[in-house]
Amino acid sequence: MTAATAGGRPDRPAPPADKRRSVTGTRKAVAAAFLLPALVLLGALVVYPIGYSVHRSFLDGSGGFAGLDNYTEIFTDDTILTAVRNNAVWVVVAPTVATALGLIFAVLTERVRWGTAFKLIVFMPMAISMLAAGIIFRLVYEQDPQRGVANAVWVGVHDTFDESAGFPRARPLPVHPLKAGGGGTFVTEEPVRAGSPALLPLVGVAPGSMPSDARPARPPEPSGDGIAGTAWLDFTRGGGGRPNTVDPAELGLAGLLVEAVKDGRVVAATRAGPDGSFTLPAAADGALLRLPAENFREPYNGVNWLGPSLVTPAVIGSYVWMWAGFAMVLIAAGLAGMPRELLEAARVDGANEWQVFRRVTVPLLAPVLAVVLVTLMINVLKIFDLVFVIAPGSSQDDANVLALQLYRSSFGTDANLGLGSAIAVLLLLLVLPVMILNIRRMRREGRR
Repeated sequence: MTAATAGGRPDRPAPPADKRRSVTGTRKAVAAAFLLPALVLLGALVVYPIGYSVHRSFLDGSGGFAGLDNYTEIFTDDTILTAVRNNAVWVVVAPTVATALGLIFAVLTERVRWGTAFKLIVFMPMAISMLAAGIIFRLVYEQDPQRGVANAVWVGVHDTFDESAGFPRARPLPVHPLKAGGGGTFVTEEPVRAGSPALLPLVGVAPGSMPSDARPARPPEPSGDGIAGTAWLDFTRGGGGRPNTVDPAELGLAGLLVEAVKDGRVVAATRAGPDGSFTLPAAADGALLRLPAENFREPYNGVNWLGPSLVTPAVIGSYVWMWAGFAMVLIAAGLAGMPRELLEAARVDGANEWQVFRRVTVPLLAPVLAVVLVTLMINVLKIFDLVFVIAPGSSQDDANVLALQLYRSSFGTDANLGLGSAIAVLLLLLVLPVMILNIRRMRREGRR
């Protein structure tokens, strides 16, 4: 029998301890049974490694107690300090640039018909692994313009405004009527005279490297009071040619700059035609002919993208290529949920599109932009693959980051697991403030 309450309702007996339920209606024992595997995995894969790393960071490479020596080395070793500085650059630059590009792409493609196709193309690099992206950009940044896309474009733009020299290794032979003039120039041994042919033979140019408009050289013809001459490649394939003589199979040095110099002053200048022929006015009579050094300078070979000074920006560029699409998709989702009446009200009040974007769109997107920035900041703190694959061995110290240094210290030639563990703990400490900030932001958003 159950006792009746004052209101006439019988009191229900308290359930046994093992039958009690949680606030969700689930028995606590059942809930614990379901949570146990996850807790075991969490402890084995997260808690234990963190605890062991903290413990190992106080030991030296052989396992003896080292105190704070490993942490002291982090802030005194030049290589590790470079990694810390590079990580700071990564945290500031990479998330900011990727988020800014994502915002621009999302806003500009919102109203165009082909916006979805563009977003798909921009987001596609996210489907590529970091390793594959690193291999792609290692080829993109190759120094040789024949292989590296970046340098092929850069050299093409450079040569459009500043044409490269055509004959970087051309030179005269001892039997030729030319001698070194200093500073990479060549001059004739004797002054030229009107009515006498001026011969400027050179060697050292591969026939396959000759200008595309080069024609068979034509022997010079006297030109009245002026100076007529020929500049040509004094080399016949297969042999049989004679030095200082224009043979039928030899090509003219098209575009070669020729100067007439008297008393150290240039009195006339011209360029050789496709057949190597050139003509100078009467003022060149009695002058020495000089071939300036600009005829022979090395061709522009582009930018050393993976050199010490540019390797970090180059690797950051490859990261932005991958993650700008991620930022664009999240921001585009935020734009889709934005109340349009606020934008229209701003336009009705006389705001132009830039003012609407700066004073309405960006403030409304602030929570989404914060999510993207924080996510990318956490991501770049542990960047490893791109730096390891893209940076060559000669520049890897200059591109070094903490995650790469962690790998090198723990598994490199002079492995020191204590130092590697100390770097791992430092990385954890750097990530924690960003994680706490993100958790607080999420809780604040949840209370709204």
